[in-house]
Amino acid sequence: MRDKGETKHDILDWLESYRARDFSYDRVLSAMCTRPHPIAVAAHEMFIETNLGDAGLFPGTHELECKVVRMLGGMLGDPSVHGYITTGGTESNIQAMRAARNSGMSTKPNIVVPESAHFSFDKIADLLKVELRKAELDNSFRVDPGSVESLIDDNTVAIVGIAGTTEFGQIDPIRELSDIAMERGLFLHVDAAFGAFVIPFLGREYDFDFRLPGVSSMTADPHKMGLCTIPAGGLLFRDPSHLEGLQTRTHYLTIDTQHSLSGTRSGAVVAASYAVMRHLGLEGYRRLIDYCMGLTRRLVERARGFGVEPLVDPVMNVVVLDVGDTATVRQALAKKGWSTSITRDPVGMRLVLMPHLTESTMDEFLDDLEGICG
Repeated sequence: MRDKGETKHDILDWLESYRARDFSYDRVLSAMCTRPHPIAVAAHEMFIETNLGDAGLFPGTHELECKVVRMLGGMLGDPSVHGYITTGGTESNIQAMRAARNSGMSTKPNIVVPESAHFSFDKIADLLKVELRKAELDNSFRVDPGSVESLIDDNTVAIVGIAGTTEFGQIDPIRELSDIAMERGLFLHVDAAFGAFVIPFLGREYDFDFRLPGVSSMTADPHKMGLCTIPAGGLLFRDPSHLEGLQTRTHYLTIDTQHSLSGTRSGAVVAASYAVMRHLGLEGYRRLIDYCMGLTRRLVERARGFGVEPLVDPVMNVVVLDVGDTATVRQALAKKGWSTSITRDPVGMRLVLMPHLTESTMDEFLDDLEGICG
């Protein structure tokens, strides 16, 4: 840091030069985040100084958080759920597994997750010192309930299902997992970080949320398909005792306890979530998902026209294409300015069709892909 400060004009010019080095979302097909809705940005700025880590100072913002939790719960089958707005899916998953571990009786706890689980669960195993057991997938890259059952023992404190897997966008058989959880008396967490704002609007019924009696907790991220500002995740519990089990005494704040993982928490993302969910409503999200699924169909149909098939028919706006030498194809696309990603097993080129993509951009990408693969 310099002794004398610099002018606002100079600083903003410097910042602009750094920002210009970032990818523009216009050519990003690898991210599960997108440009936030303008009303979310306006609400975020209005509440920029609020800190829900000391909620007694910001009772209005805290009330908004309670409303957002109820809105998320209502979208996911139970408006009476309990929870809070997190920094995203990783924090939500950590806290859900922490609640499960704390409510279990084992001194050597393990959790059973799908092989397709997000890498946050590897962090969880390390942080919480729980054994991570990974269940096999079926031919559609969904978890095999039989494999889950085979991994459960007396030390299992939780099982996990994914509703919208990060790599393939698949929905695990959550109903079967719910039945297992009910039969075995286990905590069932559903990671719907991406799928929560997609699956309810697909026009087809999927069993994945609190309507299933075995579901104990869910992750749902407003900063993904919810069009909120970053970082806004959601952690929801059916039973308030699980949230209460996360509490820590806070001796010098206006509140007696915290149940969040982080101390300082942005109230701005709470206001942004509230604003965009109220503004769009269910009808607005339905239109948004219809648009993204239209892009998804457009991509698959056109790719098939020049001989490139998806590894599995997409359920939501995530497509994995079998392009042969994936690394080489991705490198060629990167030279043209496109950001794509890759799956682990089997290897394929992963594309996420987010609202920032236009039909003309999609056609330009497909032209480039056909030139490389066709």
